[in-house]
Amino acid sequence: MLRVIALLISLAGTSVQAQTLLHRPMNLDTGSGVLEGSLLLPKSDEPVPVALLIAGSGPTDRDGNNPMGRNDSLKRLAQGLAAKGIASLRYDKRGIAASQPAAPDERTLSVERYVDDAVAWGQRLKADPRFDRLILIGHSEGALIASLAAQRAGADALVSIAGSGRPIDQVLRTQLESRLPPPLLAYSEALIAELKAGRRHEQVPDALQVLFRPSVQPYLISLFHQDPTAAFSRLRIPALIVQGSHDLQVGLADAEALHAVKPDAELAVIEGMNHVLRIVPAEAAQQLPSYHEPQRPLARALVERIAAFIEKTGA
Repeated sequence: MLRVIALLISLAGTSVQAQTLLHRPMNLDTGSGVLEGSLLLPKSDEPVPVALLIAGSGPTDRDGNNPMGRNDSLKRLAQGLAAKGIASLRYDKRGIAASQPAAPDERTLSVERYVDDAVAWGQRLKADPRFDRLILIGHSEGALIASLAAQRAGADALVSIAGSGRPIDQVLRTQLESRLPPPLLAYSEALIAELKAGRRHEQVPDALQVLFRPSVQPYLISLFHQDPTAAFSRLRIPALIVQGSHDLQVGLADAEALHAVKPDAELAVIEGMNHVLRIVPAEAAQQLPSYHEPQRPLARALVERIAAFIEKTGA
C-alpha cells in the first residue's frame, strides 16, 4: 500500500511539472536569414533566469543531435534545467536543421557569423521581461562561441561544458593521430597547417572529404584563428567550467587550461561523464552506444552543478 501511495504521489508530481512548463517554438530574423529555436519556460509569476544553449561543432542541432547519432543531450539538459525553475532557449545553428535555409551554402559560414547569431539571440532574451538574467551555456565548440559572444549579448554568467583549452587545430590533430593511417595522417596535418595559414585546397582525398571538403574550409580557417583560452580569459562575468572525466574528445587538461586563465571561475569535474553528458565506462568501445541512446539519463551531477551555479548568480 505504501508503494502504491508513493507511486501516486510521484505521478501527481510529474503531472504538476508538465502543467507548469511551457514549450514554445521561437524564431529570430537576423536580417540574413531566420533561425529556429525552442523555448522551455517554467510558469512563474516572477521573472526567471534563462539559459541560451549553444550546440557544438558540425551539423549539430538544437537538441544536441547530428547525422552521426541522436542522443538528445541538449534537449535533456533543457528539461533538467526547467525542472529547477530555469528557462532555456536552444536553437538550430545557421545552416543546420530547421535553420538550414539561413545558410544553404556552407561556404558562407564562419565562427564570427555564429557568434553574431548567439549575440542576437542573447540580446532578444535579455530584453524579455519574463527573464531576470541571461546565462550562456556552450557545449564543446559552443563553449568557444559563448565566450566570444558573452559581452555583446549582455550575459550575466557563462557555463562552458567540455570546452577546449587549446586552439581547435591542435585538438583536431590529437583526435586524428589515433584514427588515421600514417599517409592520411601526414596529409591531414599538412592540410591543417595550410588552413591555419588561411589557404584553401580544392584537392582533398576522398577519405578526408568529410573533414576537409572544400566547402567547409572557410569555416575551418575562421575556427583555427580562434584561441579558446584567450576568449575565456577576457570574460568579466561569473563562469563555470564543466568537464567529464570520461570525455574522449576533450580532456581534463583543457578544463584546467581554461581555469588557469580565469582562476575565479568554478571548475566542476563530473566523474564518469562523457562528451554527450552521460555516465559511462572509460573504455571507448563501451561509450559508443551512449551517442545513440536519447533515453539514457543525463549525468545527474551535471544539472545539479549548473543549477546551483545559476542560483548563485542571482544571490
